[in-house]
Amino acid sequence: MPKLRALLPLLTAAAILLAGNGLIGTAVALRAAEEGWPPLVIGLLGTAYFGGFILSCFYAVRMIHAVGHIRVFAALSAIAACCVLFLVLAVNPISWTISRFVMGFCFAGLFMVVESWINASVSNKDRGKVLSIYRIVDLGAVTSTQFLLPVFGASGFELFVVIGIILALSLVPVSLSDRSRPAPPEQVKLDMGAVWAISPLACIGAFTIGLTNSAFRLVGPLYARDVGLDVTEIAIFMSAGILGGAALQYPLGAMSDRIDRRFVLLIATIGAALSGLFLSQVAGANPMLIYGGIFVFGCFALPLFSLSAAHANDRAKAGQYVLVSAGMMLFFSTGASIGPLMASWVIDKYGASSFFTYTSIVHASLIIPLIWRTIVNPKVIGRTRYVALLRTSPAIFRMGGKPEKSGKK
Repeated sequence: MPKLRALLPLLTAAAILLAGNGLIGTAVALRAAEEGWPPLVIGLLGTAYFGGFILSCFYAVRMIHAVGHIRVFAALSAIAACCVLFLVLAVNPISWTISRFVMGFCFAGLFMVVESWINASVSNKDRGKVLSIYRIVDLGAVTSTQFLLPVFGASGFELFVVIGIILALSLVPVSLSDRSRPAPPEQVKLDMGAVWAISPLACIGAFTIGLTNSAFRLVGPLYARDVGLDVTEIAIFMSAGILGGAALQYPLGAMSDRIDRRFVLLIATIGAALSGLFLSQVAGANPMLIYGGIFVFGCFALPLFSLSAAHANDRAKAGQYVLVSAGMMLFFSTGASIGPLMASWVIDKYGASSFFTYTSIVHASLIIPLIWRTIVNPKVIGRTRYVALLRTSPAIFRMGGKPEKSGKK
C-alpha cells in the first residue's frame, strides 16, 4: 500500500492524540472524585465535553475549509494541551466544566481533521484496510495509556502534565510531514428530519447508545472506584471494556451482513442489558468477576453504534451516505451529552451498583422499538457493507458507494 507510507506521520500523530484523549476522561473523573465533588458535578463535566463535541460538528469543517488540515490540527492540539494544564491550575468545578467544553470542541475537530485527511488520501479499494489500521491504532493507544494511571496517580499534577505533553507531541509528526494538502471534507447540511425519515430505528439507537457508552467512558471510573477497585484495577477495568468492544465488533458486523441487522442489534442490545445487570450485582465482589462482566458488556454495548449506522445506510439512497453518517453522530452526541449527567445522578442517589442498572434500563428501552420496527417494516433488500465505526468519529466517513445487493433473493 504505497499510500500508507505517506500517512505514517498522520497515523503517528493520531496515536499520540488518541492516547492523550483516552486517558484524560478517566483522569478527570478520578481526580474530581478525590476532590470530593458530587457525582452530579462529575457527570456535568462529561456533558460539557460532548456539548463542545456537538458544536464542533458544525464549525470544524468550516475551519478546515478556511485554513487547511495542518493549521487546524496545530491550533486545536495546542488549545487542548493548554486546557489539560489549566485543569491543575484552577481546580474548581466551573473552571473544569469550561475546560472540558473547550476540549470537546478541540477533540471533535482534531478527529475530523485526521479522519477526513485519511479518507482524502486513499482510494476506495484501500480505504477499508487503512481505516482498520486506524482502528488498531485507536484501540492500542486508548488501552495502553490507561496504565499510566497507577504510575502517576490522579491526585497530583504529574498525570495532567504528562497528558499535556502527549497532546503537544501530537503536533510534531503532522508539522514535519510533507506539504500535501488533502481536499477538505465535504460540507453537509444537517437535515435531521431527513435522517429520521431514512431510519427512525437507527436514530433512536444512536441516541440510546450515546446515553450509555458515554457514561461508561466518563462516569464508569466512578463505579470502579466506588466498588473498591484501586487505581491499577480501574485501569484494567476500563481497558477490559474497550478490548471487549473490539472483540465482537467484527463478528457481530459479519453476522449483520448475512442476516437482518435488526436481529443482530436485538441480540447485542439484550447482551448489553444482561451484562449490565450482572455488573450491578457483583459490585464489591472479586475483581475478576467485575473484569469479566465489563469485558462482556463492552463486547455487546460498544458495537451497537456501528450496527445502528449500518442499518441506517441500508435504507439510504445513493448520495445520502454522508448525511446519514453526520446525522447519526449528532444523534449519538446528543445522547452522550445527557448520559454522563443522568448516570452520575443515579450513582449519587442510589449508589455505585446502580450505574449498570441504569445502562441496563436504557438498553432494555431499545428492545421495544427494535421489535416493533422489525414487525412493521419489510426486510431491507439493498444493503451496504458493515463498517466498524470509531467511537471518536465525528462521522465524516463516506459510507461506500451504491448499496450492494445482498445474496438473498
